Amino acid sequence: MSKKNFAIEVKNLTKKFNDFVAVDNISFQIKKGEIFAFLGPNGAGKSTTIKNLTTIQKPTSGEIFVNGFNCQTQEKEVRESFGIIFQDQSLDEDLTAYENLNYHAILYKVKNKEKKILELLEFVGLIDRKDDFVRNFSGGMKRRVEIARGLLHEPKILFLDEPTIGLDVQTKNFLWKHVKKLNKEKNITVFLTTHNMEEAESVADRIGIIDHGKILITGTPKEIKEKTGAKNLEEAFLKLTGEDIRSERADLTDRMRRHRPR
Repeated sequence: MSKKNFAIEVKNLTKKFNDFVAVDNISFQIKKGEIFAFLGPNGAGKSTTIKNLTTIQKPTSGEIFVNGFNCQTQEKEVRESFGIIFQDQSLDEDLTAYENLNYHAILYKVKNKEKKILELLEFVGLIDRKDDFVRNFSGGMKRRVEIARGLLHEPKILFLDEPTIGLDVQTKNFLWKHVKKLNKEKNITVFLTTHNMEEAESVADRIGIIDHGKILITGTPKEIKEKTGAKNLEEAFLKLTGEDIRSERADLTDRMRRHRPR
């Protein structure tokens, strides 16, 4: 397959922190327009990988190409290529929904920014709340603003880092419905992490599972279940990592709850 068909290419990526190897010589490719779920226990190397993909960190060795740009030598082009929704809420709560998006649009030099801001607030169902302060929004509403912000500069790739942790069922359904719609209609490539195996299995075209800094397997949900002889993805995860994803998910939810601003 031609390089032009890949949204993300990772070649022999290694990231060390002194003597600790967080990511150990991993390689994978994600096709343009694909929804790829990156799964693993806490501390497996998922967040470190994302930080390298998004230029927050530099690899110890290896190469990363995002939208055809080299993450080490073309950082500006890489950053303009993606949007990201972080695990932790990152909006300015002293600004309105519109002001949060306007600030982002100025940073990214978005053309026709007012039109795009209003279109995206309509898209996420918050046009009637555009002038309300974000501090008065529910967790689900804040996540919707973050979705709009992540899409404002029309990225080719969308990173979602545990996007549904702490959200109610209605907002989770809203998020995945619109992610699938964007993927289908705009051909946006989606790279997501989640501890919810049902979400990964229902949303992702392909899945990669990482543990102790090494990728254990990649493939479609069906291929992974067949290769591991598992009935479902949760069982496959347990067989590969020896970890019960339910306890991982409960631990993560508890940590999010304890660190959530009051």
